[in-house]
Amino acid sequence: MTAPQDNPAAKLGIIAGGGALPARLAAAATAAGRDVFIVKLDAHADDSALDAYPHTSLRIGAAAKILDRLKSEECRDVVLAGKVARPSFASIRPDWRAAKLLMKVGMKSLGDDGLLRLVAGELERDGFRLVGAHEILGDLAVEEGVLGKVKPDAQAMADAQHGLKVARILGAADVGQGCVVQQGLVLALEAIEGTDEMMRRSADYRREGVGGVLVKSAKPQQDRRLDLPAIGVSTVENAHDAGLRGIALLAGGTMIIDREKTVKRADELGLFIVGISVQEPAQDE
Repeated sequence: MTAPQDNPAAKLGIIAGGGALPARLAAAATAAGRDVFIVKLDAHADDSALDAYPHTSLRIGAAAKILDRLKSEECRDVVLAGKVARPSFASIRPDWRAAKLLMKVGMKSLGDDGLLRLVAGELERDGFRLVGAHEILGDLAVEEGVLGKVKPDAQAMADAQHGLKVARILGAADVGQGCVVQQGLVLALEAIEGTDEMMRRSADYRREGVGGVLVKSAKPQQDRRLDLPAIGVSTVENAHDAGLRGIALLAGGTMIIDREKTVKRADELGLFIVGISVQEPAQDE
């Protein structure tokens, strides 16, 4: 299969994990006149809205079948979207193609940036063009500034910037994409448990006074087409339940699913959502 040329109308293959993002991508692509085909990953894809589109269900370890099916459906572009819990080797049950991939990096890269880069490389070697979700849904990417009616104060912004530094160190180690900071104290770091569970855990360490801030950031080395951190309505509600007062997102390196509904819900609950950038350390005079 020869490498495809850029073509905004090319048939789109969606390898779908959990959450609402895969169905939103399918709807947007269809509305733009593109044909789509969805590979639902068993035990991960959980949105019944995907069933309205041409699809198949395959286990995550069936790499050869996934690639062959995308080829037989004549997909040219492929997007990876949705939540995929970090799997164990036993749960993957790798076929020969997946086993070959895993042998290249070992089990240390399962479910992290290393494995995603490996998957991306295999897709491109097979002639597919890998695209990011934000390329299809232009309103996903977060810009710098306050996104709703609630504005963060100076303490919240200080917590946000401190959290961004921590999150990027965490990301550079290929561990997670977020943390919770309250009044300068890091209450929780995101690892295998994911954002929602991290926020629930952070509530156990909450201090008196103003609440903390959830900070989400892409990893410094991250391919922006792959697994950009995202929030949605449920993230806002879980942040509120955990006693947090806002969410800070790396501008250009995070996404918001259902932006209008998410920002509206944050306004209703009195939480801020703000896009922030990396602040370079001041140079000595």
